[in-house]
Amino acid sequence: MNSRSRGCVSVISLFTTLAMWLPARAGTPGDESVAGTHMSEAYVRAVGRFAYFWAWPMTNLHNRRAAFKDIAEPGLLGGIVPVAPSNQLAMLRDYIEPQERLVACPNQDVVYGFGILSLEAEPVVIQVPDFKGRFWVYQIGDQRTDGFASLGAIYASKPGFYLLAGPNWKGASPKGIAKVFRSPTNLGYVAPRVFVSDDAADKQAVQPMINQILAYPLSRYDGRMKTKDWAQVPKFPSASQGEEETKWVVPEKFFDVLPQVLDELPPLRGEESLYANVRAVLDAAGKEPKVKEILKQTAIDADEELVAPLFQFRNYGVPLSNNWTTINNGAAFGFDYFTRTAVAKSNIFVNKNGETKYFYQDLDSSGERLTGYERYTVTFAKGQLPPVKGFWSLTLYNEHHFFAPNELKRYSLGTKNKALQYNADGSLTLYVQAEPPAEEKRSNWLPAPESDFSLYLRAYWPQTSITNGTWTPPAVVRLE
Repeated sequence: MNSRSRGCVSVISLFTTLAMWLPARAGTPGDESVAGTHMSEAYVRAVGRFAYFWAWPMTNLHNRRAAFKDIAEPGLLGGIVPVAPSNQLAMLRDYIEPQERLVACPNQDVVYGFGILSLEAEPVVIQVPDFKGRFWVYQIGDQRTDGFASLGAIYASKPGFYLLAGPNWKGASPKGIAKVFRSPTNLGYVAPRVFVSDDAADKQAVQPMINQILAYPLSRYDGRMKTKDWAQVPKFPSASQGEEETKWVVPEKFFDVLPQVLDELPPLRGEESLYANVRAVLDAAGKEPKVKEILKQTAIDADEELVAPLFQFRNYGVPLSNNWTTINNGAAFGFDYFTRTAVAKSNIFVNKNGETKYFYQDLDSSGERLTGYERYTVTFAKGQLPPVKGFWSLTLYNEHHFFAPNELKRYSLGTKNKALQYNADGSLTLYVQAEPPAEEKRSNWLPAPESDFSLYLRAYWPQTSITNGTWTPPAVVRLE
């Protein structure tokens, strides 16, 4: 049995076990666990294993908010990553640098922004400047990483002010607010993305627009568009170490944090019994040191056996031709606990399916692992470039899902690259390899590291042929 099969079987077994002890519906007599009931070790492990897998994304967001809560003002962590106090955001001015380690699978086609929402205090106003026909989208998600707002070029959103409100806000929308978007959770995030071509003139032209992308508490709203020079922000030291993404979920501490996550995260309708069973085990752990130690070890085991394998794209998603995979419910996971955690582990903060379609690739056309010790081509037939109204790109990530530094500072190819050379028959061939190809092919070269790597195709504002599965990416062909 291969690693993909083992990973899938272990998760299926997990949910089969869950179905045995989770009541069919909430609100019936006997749903609540009886206080003080002795629980078998096997049961504690089963519930703990499920809880770890299910709550991993929500705990990830909880810990990100905790990490940034004491930041005094918007700025750049390590001088390269936008961070801000809760209910504000920070913006970059150019593509993100390869040293970034806060979020796996960054994009080198847009100028990014990021902020954490804490809507229990008050709603947040977010500004939308006039983007003058440029593609843009604000990804706005709740604690479950589900999108709760539709704001961007795809929605024909107008310049102005929009309000992000929590589930319990009962105030009135002030004059000048174009629309109110209500989050089902108080904790959330906002991540603006603004397309920028890979040339100096366009990067300069976008600056006045970027300077008007702001978020702030409703109490600061005065109906006037505010401006901030994002070139003049402080730089904060970064605690990130190593080559992997910052470890936002620490197994050894998971069950210490989980009660807070449950308190701040209202259950979806039908999840009340799930919460009750998990809380019963947590209550037992608070009273019995042995149960607490069992849960701690369960989290360590679940992280290794259930969550870690989902970092590999080939271990989840909808299989497509040529060994590509995709997801069809990005930022709309609902009760799809498996895909939510898989995406959160491998490339958290994905857009909704109609905003961006993602295609993942770890393997070549023969099923072998992509590696910098081989050479590959990706050829789009004439008229078969990704059909989008926004933009597309093919990005290369190293084994840790970050950019592999190279002399060209080139980490993706696509719409933003104006120097791509087409073949005589109108097709487009991209060359993916560590060593430079022949000079006439270098405009189409996507440099690879001398290690395993993955490819990631983004289609922003995808046309129907992408969203309905008619169009899929071409094969990644290994050259002999």
